[in-house]
This record gives sequence, structure tokens and C-alpha cells, in this order.
Amino acid sequence: MIILAFVLALVGIIGCVVPGLPGPPISLGGLICMYFAPSAEPVSTTVMLIALVLVVVVTVLDYAIPAWMTTSFGGHKAASAGALIGLFAGMFFTPVGMITGSILGAFLGEFLIENRGAWDSFKASIGAFVGFIVTMILKLGVSCYILIMIIKYVN
Repeated sequence: MIILAFVLALVGIIGCVVPGLPGPPISLGGLICMYFAPSAEPVSTTVMLIALVLVVVVTVLDYAIPAWMTTSFGGHKAASAGALIGLFAGMFFTPVGMITGSILGAFLGEFLIENRGAWDSFKASIGAFVGFIVTMILKLGVSCYILIMIIKYVN
């Protein structure tokens, strides 16, 4: 169970960067494994509840922040959708491709679908990128916290 907890925590951290993998929920699965591990110190209920609340909050924010940042930079739904499509397309080309794909997708979505000018489309794409970075940092923080708790409870 302890090995599975570490594997899930590490996959969760990877999932914070790779789109399509729900990083914090996977990390939480690792903490749940530690909760039931017979040879480890029992994980406190308080730690479990804190981790659960953090995972729920950051998962909700993962959907809300990019859309909010895109609109606050003047973008529309097309920019958010383009950023997501570009992010998935770019994941085959390392993290640099993900970032570039996200920015380019938001730009093209705003420019081609919403018929906005180049400057307005660029601003919207920067908003989508900032939202992606903010949520990635939040997810990494929660997943790293969970990994630290798993390490703490190993005898």
C-alpha cells in the first residue's frame, strides 16, 4: 500500500502538468492508500479532510480560473476553447509545446471565431496562458502537500 501511495502521489504531480490527468485527485488516492496501509503510522482524519477540501477547491478552480483570466483579459469562449485544444495538441511536443499550443489556440480561437483584431486576440491568449499557469501552480502545491504528508506518515 505504501508503494502504491508513492506511485499515485508521483503520478498526481505529473498530472498537474500533463493535461487529461487529474493530478490532485490522483495524489489524494495515494493519501487514501496511506490511510489504509497497515504498516504505516495512521493518517489523521484532520489531514485527510484538509487534503480532500484542498483537492475539491483546486479542482473547481482549475475550471474557473482559466475562463475568468481569459475574459478578464478581454477574451471570449472561443479563446478558452482554443487554449484547451491547443494545450491538448501541444502535449505531444513537451511542456513548451503545451504552452505554445495554449497561447496559439487561444489566439486563433479569438482571431478566427470571434473576428477580433490581432492585439485583442493576443491579449486574450495571454489571459488564457496566465490562467493555465496559475492553476498549474495551485495543483502542484496541493499534490506536493499530499506527497509530503505521505512521506510524513511512513514509519
